[in-house]
Amino acid sequence: MKPAAFTYHKAHDVADAIGLLSRLSADGEDPKLIAGGQSLIPMMSFRLARPTSLVDLGPLRRDPAATSIQLDGAGLRIGALATHRSVELATAQLGPDFDVLARSMRWVGHLPIRSRGTVAGSIVHGDATAEWCLLALLLDAVIVAEGPSGTREIAAEDMFHGFYATAIEPDEVVTEVLFTHRAPRSALTEFARRHGDFAVVDAAVSLGSPGPDGSLTGGRVVLGGVAPAPVRVPEAEQVLVGGTPGPELFAACADAAAQAIDPPEDAAGTAHYRRQLTRTMVKQALEQAWERGQTR
Repeated sequence: MKPAAFTYHKAHDVADAIGLLSRLSADGEDPKLIAGGQSLIPMMSFRLARPTSLVDLGPLRRDPAATSIQLDGAGLRIGALATHRSVELATAQLGPDFDVLARSMRWVGHLPIRSRGTVAGSIVHGDATAEWCLLALLLDAVIVAEGPSGTREIAAEDMFHGFYATAIEPDEVVTEVLFTHRAPRSALTEFARRHGDFAVVDAAVSLGSPGPDGSLTGGRVVLGGVAPAPVRVPEAEQVLVGGTPGPELFAACADAAAQAIDPPEDAAGTAHYRRQLTRTMVKQALEQAWERGQTR
């Protein structure tokens, strides 16, 4: 339960972090950034990850922008070093269009993990069941990264490539995550063996506004734990278009989601078990999202 030997570096600002990553990579090393360390350190302890160097982003917290949570005309901007806990407590700052972020944080580990783990760290880690990865897809997040070539923006749909694989380059640093899709009728729910464990299956959904006749204009369904990366399920989303909100529509959408996926089999469960969980999680999330919209 001890990590392999590594060299520790402390970055003083974003430019310094990029410079360290570039120099260390050029020297043949395998550097990794560390912010909260709630995902990386356990993997290092099990020797599932063996970076030769760690570049600590802790000093960057001195810049208020690194931990800011700000709503503007473009959407909701969250600094890369904002913690899960700070989002959980920021309901007033998020507003009704993005408060699903605060409500979803109760599923993230336990309080000590939420108090140190960071928004960007979770997204860059790219765990297929991570709540932030599902929320990034649900809310059309744009991940802002800086590297030697400058700043670039990565759409969430282009971010996740597979098991713990993302579009972030080894010499890039995420500085901000912008959530652009406003979703006042939304919810995230999941099933884990124990609260705080990794989810077996999780689902994040949003519902469009009802039209004059009460039918839905659309919706979104995002799943985790059913593929190497979090996925949107268009087959399930199509069921919602023009439907009347209620148990029958939500069950039909959940069935469509379960039929559209090809989940893996592992120690956590069979493919059949994950399909059954998908039905349950999607239906529950849709019911919660609709109820949330009705109470506004």
